[in-house]
Amino acid sequence: MNTVDTDELDRRAMQRLARGDDAALDELMERHAPGVHRLLLGLVQDPQDALDLAQEVFVRVYRARSRFRASDRFVPWLYTIAANLARNRLRWRQRHPTVPWDPLESDGRDAVHPVRTVSDSIPDPAEQLMSGERIQAVRRAVAELPPQLREVVVLCEWEGLSRAEAARVLGTTTKGVESRLYRARQILRDRLRAWL
Repeated sequence: MNTVDTDELDRRAMQRLARGDDAALDELMERHAPGVHRLLLGLVQDPQDALDLAQEVFVRVYRARSRFRASDRFVPWLYTIAANLARNRLRWRQRHPTVPWDPLESDGRDAVHPVRTVSDSIPDPAEQLMSGERIQAVRRAVAELPPQLREVVVLCEWEGLSRAEAARVLGTTTKGVESRLYRARQILRDRLRAWL
């Protein structure tokens, strides 16, 4: 299904939801919950927080159903809600510090996987080990980025939003997103030099 079709399906679902068809929310959740969870996990770096916030995102969508403009694209609107909730959670954490989540301790089922390898043949064990180590190194490097830089990497590189869409989500300009992305890439290039 192409982006235009998905956009139109989302707009129709939001119109139905605004008219009182609560089943439309289930449709939106089915289509977008995995992406919202990945986004939140990339931003807050904690699986339980990401899960809790993903549920809250759709509660907010339901509450704001009548305010969604049919001329807007749904995904940037949805990701704006998610990014705002993530920022609030990160601010809360600064005031209430706890032991941070180590992305390398994850069993991999709920982790963000920025590097995916598709191969027709079965890789040898050395290749598998290198690929796994590379994924862990990338995840660790992204997790260590300052939150403003991590946001643009997750939105643009992992979730595939355009610079303009990411700017809307983050409440900044396209140039601001490009600048943050440039700085993030420089830091990642330095930290991942051994893997390049």
